[in-house]
Amino acid sequence: MRILLLFVALMITLPAHAADKMTLILDWFVNPDHGPIIIAREKGYFKDVGLEVEIIAPANPADPPKMVAAGKADLAVSYQPQLHLQIHEGLPLIRVGTLVATPLSCILVLADGPVKSIKDLKGRKVGFSVAGVEEVQLATVLKNSGLSRDDVEMINVNWSLSPALMSKQVDAVIGAFRNFELNQMDIEGVKGRCFYLEEEGLPAYDELIYVANANTMDSDKIRRFLAAVELATQFMINHPAESWKLFSATSKELQDELNKRAWADTMPRFALRPAALDNGRYIRFEAFLKDAGLINSINPLAKIAIDVTAP
Repeated sequence: MRILLLFVALMITLPAHAADKMTLILDWFVNPDHGPIIIAREKGYFKDVGLEVEIIAPANPADPPKMVAAGKADLAVSYQPQLHLQIHEGLPLIRVGTLVATPLSCILVLADGPVKSIKDLKGRKVGFSVAGVEEVQLATVLKNSGLSRDDVEMINVNWSLSPALMSKQVDAVIGAFRNFELNQMDIEGVKGRCFYLEEEGLPAYDELIYVANANTMDSDKIRRFLAAVELATQFMINHPAESWKLFSATSKELQDELNKRAWADTMPRFALRPAALDNGRYIRFEAFLKDAGLINSINPLAKIAIDVTAP
């Protein structure tokens, strides 16, 4: 009897099932772009689906996909344009979900500056951060307006996009996020204007995506993760003020005007169905990169992106 009582006591005090652990590497430090991830954690949605998710900000924004490819993380937040190139470079990566379902990147100029249209970029300096993709994106936009890459001088300003523009080191920058740099400049008393890439000849793409290791991913855990962030996104849409309060309370650094504005501007861009896959979007972007000469062949869709919830 004594042994039976001890066994019953142990069964009561021990958890029925330990949560499955997952590691998620963000693309950058925590900011409003990561809203559904943080809300899912704070609302307990990960716990509800039996997950314990470790959310890590990278020391280097180039590292997250490489860490997933090397088996050091389950998921990474990354970018659709870079994913296509990384797969062609041999990294075993695949898109398993979408975080931000529209482009955020734009060509940013001073609102009262000399550039009123893309054609006005002729003979001017354009700052950029990421070689390769951003250069091809700019070349495509220029071509759509009757210009060429040789009509502008490109200057690598690293990640100092808005400061380089505001100081007039350059006349425009490509790669600025419309939900951040525009607000950052406005707060500092400088009005900016964005030329949206998807309106200037580029195929639309998912700005932020979840990538996994195509060879070792745990589809069941990923499905549960995506279900949790979908619930979080629904909560954010239904309760914008409450969700901002919950999100900003997680860090003092988030409690400023820039992040508050970025939160509101990013809200309508989050994927309402993060697991859902727009096949054509990935097929078109792969073809765009091939036509631009950044890749030498076309990968099939199944090697680039999947819907982990599909039968």
